[in-house]
Amino acid sequence: MRVLVSCANGSGTSLMMKKSVEKALKELGFRITNIHHCAISEGKSTAGQYDVVFCPMNFLNMFEDAKKKGITVVGVKNVMSAKEISERVQETDLAAKFK
Repeated sequence: MRVLVSCANGSGTSLMMKKSVEKALKELGFRITNIHHCAISEGKSTAGQYDVVFCPMNFLNMFEDAKKKGITVVGVKNVMSAKEISERVQETDLAAKFK
């Protein structure tokens, strides 16, 4: 599964969220083939190259085009919480697509 983690500037927060996403997905049994973290500006333009996008809740609306293309977009309140990320993933169709 190709994973994109995106936040405002693409440095600190997205790097921390990337680590949480990796932990949560591995615990759920997903196989990550590629994971990348970046700023929202890059994320919006490259989201189509990924299977799932993770971002803070306040940026969800920026990925409407990706959703229309069938890409799963997951919003997270606490970007450092692998538990919350795991819960959000279980609310999606990712298990049906990638397990």
